[in-house]
Amino acid sequence: MSTVSPTKKPARVRPVPAVSRAIAILRLLGESEQPLGVKAIADELGLVPSTTLHILRVLVSEELIEVDADTKRYVLGGGMITLARSVLEKGSFAERAQPALDRIASSFGVTAMFVEVTAQESVVVLGISHSAQPFRIHTDVGSQFNTLVSATGRLIAAHSNAPWSSLRQKFDAIAWDRRPAFTDWKMEVELAKEQGWSIDRDNFLRGITVLAVPVLAPSGRLSHTLVAAGLSSQFDQDFTTDLAQSMRQEASALSRMTLG
Repeated sequence: MSTVSPTKKPARVRPVPAVSRAIAILRLLGESEQPLGVKAIADELGLVPSTTLHILRVLVSEELIEVDADTKRYVLGGGMITLARSVLEKGSFAERAQPALDRIASSFGVTAMFVEVTAQESVVVLGISHSAQPFRIHTDVGSQFNTLVSATGRLIAAHSNAPWSSLRQKFDAIAWDRRPAFTDWKMEVELAKEQGWSIDRDNFLRGITVLAVPVLAPSGRLSHTLVAAGLSSQFDQDFTTDLAQSMRQEASALSRMTLG
């Protein structure tokens, strides 16, 4: 039976408005399907246009964003690729997890993912491995998802000391394809505490089942998860049991590699 480790009180971080605004602009441009002008950015983020323009100019000078000289619209720049590559390629934990993803994907015919749980409890895909099956679930490295979404979200809740009332608020904000009843989801979270893995059947995406196992830091904190996703028709009882056991073994080995 898994235990829930006490959560350390987070260190107080003094806000730095200019930094927060710059990050908000980068995220907005990353999410936008088209270039944005100063007014559109300022309106979306509730910023003063002159302040927005000043931040944009700094980001352009640092090559994190680019501006079209004719339209005066902004997009993410090549400097962002350099930053992302440095995270993924310099002997990172994701790189060390890749062999485990490849073994899971090839052995069970699923899409295997290595996912980071950030300090803010958002979920970011760090690594992916596809099987040779003709049907594949598509997602990209760097994709970010809602805090409590899918199977990893159940593990986040299981390893959290947050009261159920707080978890309910986050649960209600999730964009489910087929929303489970909160009482059912709560029971699945409790089950995840007991069995050491979690599963989402057809809730996040209809016809898709997602299984996740925790990767823990030495402190006991949930730092990452191993995730397997495939057609729900694959996931009969024997298949699910075998997959969960194999993934737990891989996750245990990865947990021993974590640094904090």
